[in-house]
Amino acid sequence: MAQTHAKFKNVIFTLFIFSHLLEAQSQEFSRNLSPKSLAFKKQKLSHLHFYLQETVTGDHPTAVRVAEASTTNKSRTAFGATVIIDDPLTVGPEPTSKIVGRAQGMYAFASLSESRLLMALNYVFVEGEYNGSSLSILGTNGVFSHVREMSVVGGSGVFRFARGYALAKTYFFNLSNGDTIVEYNVYVLHY
Repeated sequence: MAQTHAKFKNVIFTLFIFSHLLEAQSQEFSRNLSPKSLAFKKQKLSHLHFYLQETVTGDHPTAVRVAEASTTNKSRTAFGATVIIDDPLTVGPEPTSKIVGRAQGMYAFASLSESRLLMALNYVFVEGEYNGSSLSILGTNGVFSHVREMSVVGGSGVFRFARGYALAKTYFFNLSNGDTIVEYNVYVLHY
């Protein structure tokens, strides 16, 4: 009887340890996965070309200053100003051109010495094969440089696991009111 009782205690102890090991496995913080488990296809490089239409004036602005520092209006670079945007992305430079998406996010004037923005935004696409997908952009934008480069740091939909870069070039800038059209060439690796 004592032997049966000892065996029973060993079985119970073994089951206890095994159940805790299983529980520990199910509560892992991270694990390695095979790309095949996510049904990845061959990686491709896509080039997207569009125009960002930013309107800061009128009845329906697409860029609105939402915050500023107490010293922003004294700064020659607008240092400290923060702007939220929902700018149309169009096929051509004309404001009436077909909309293929929206640039939604924010930028902040982040330099004391030059007109340089910190950009954090998503290109949200509404047309064609990229409809419902987005690209996340993060980087610095020296607005008076001829061409500016920002990083593509991710995406959703068709652009899951995206990486690449976006080249911005000012196509039109209205000095009197700040309305701007920016040409973008985006190169993105995705599956």
